[in-house]
Amino acid sequence: MAQDIIPIELGLPQGDVVTLWAPRWREDGEEWEAFLGDEDDLYAFADAAHLAAFVRTSERHDLLDHPAWDAVPSLNVPELIPDEDHTYDLVGVPELVAEEPDVWHIAELAEIVGIVRSLADVCDLEEVHEILDSTEGFSLLDQGTLPFTGSVGGQVWNDLSETVSQKWDTVLDAIDGLVTQPEVDEKVLEQTAEELAAFHEESAEAEAGAEGEEDLEAIDTLDSSDDEDEEEDEGPVGFWAEVGIDPIKIITSGAEYYTLRCYLDDAPVFLGTEGEIDVFTSPGALARALADGKDLADTDLADVSTWDEVLAKATAGELEIEVDPENTYVLTGLDADIAEGPEAIDPTQLELAVELITDAADWAGDDTAETELASNESLGWLVSFVLRPDPTRLEPSAPFDAEQGAWRKLVETFENRLTVA
Repeated sequence: MAQDIIPIELGLPQGDVVTLWAPRWREDGEEWEAFLGDEDDLYAFADAAHLAAFVRTSERHDLLDHPAWDAVPSLNVPELIPDEDHTYDLVGVPELVAEEPDVWHIAELAEIVGIVRSLADVCDLEEVHEILDSTEGFSLLDQGTLPFTGSVGGQVWNDLSETVSQKWDTVLDAIDGLVTQPEVDEKVLEQTAEELAAFHEESAEAEAGAEGEEDLEAIDTLDSSDDEDEEEDEGPVGFWAEVGIDPIKIITSGAEYYTLRCYLDDAPVFLGTEGEIDVFTSPGALARALADGKDLADTDLADVSTWDEVLAKATAGELEIEVDPENTYVLTGLDADIAEGPEAIDPTQLELAVELITDAADWAGDDTAETELASNESLGWLVSFVLRPDPTRLEPSAPFDAEQGAWRKLVETFENRLTVA
């Protein structure tokens, strides 16, 4: 497929630079990956204005043959500003590994190591590959915190940290040495610099306006609270809100199912065990199973402190299964919408479906969904574009066969977790 060309920012010893990256795509039966450059040079620029001036006029670089290149020279300057998902602070890696290996530090480090591996692949940086292959920790980052827990995992993290301490300067020097800023047309640069300045000015005005609106809202809130200071916050409403467990409804291509889910310390927990979710074809069937209780004795939800309250209410015949619209997940039709592209996809439906699939995968200890939905994967990039629209981002380009196939596999994996009672 014709994958996108993505603006990225690299934090290097010489400073922050912007360039273009073409993640892996298939063409004529072969797989390719490329960066903006020519032969041994990586073309990078101080800002998006210089990058725009170059791509509008240059007739020689490695991305000219990319299937999506024709769309790049017509992009405006803001569209060539890298978003937060594609900003890689290579210089900050020693600080990251000096921290505890929590989910945020590991995720950021995984993204950085991923782009470094891509640079090493494309630019034949064997010494960089040797460093990244010298300790297993670099290859385990995509699995999250699990490989770095316990005494063994702690040692893996320490080995990774020591490697960074001793050898990361070599990685930085190798990549820094690739960077070249080619000359750009001065007249075109004047135009693109004006576009960039106008964008920053508009952004600053919009931010100032938003802050002003927030201040007015705060004043209104204070004023209204003076009139309502005798009213108390009622807190959660309804039985399910009180016990902290949600009935959920799942609509697949073949049926509708009902089950339960909650969050313990922000970690999802489903009605079921060992990665298999117990589902029922009607609210009544779920209520009856809870009243009986025998088949659900080993459910992971039994660890929730309010679980006995649910069973007691079910046994008394007083439990009503009411599903909030925000807990209704529709999986049908999304694969067909993905095949058509971003404009055909309902963001709300997609966001809920992603939530359900990732929650189930996290609960089951399966990192497949996290990997496929990472922003450096074709499906993850498409999902990110739909759920976090940004006028400065390059729109994914058709065909979307690979994204559709990857989504179908995620849905199939999820549906295989469902155990119909």
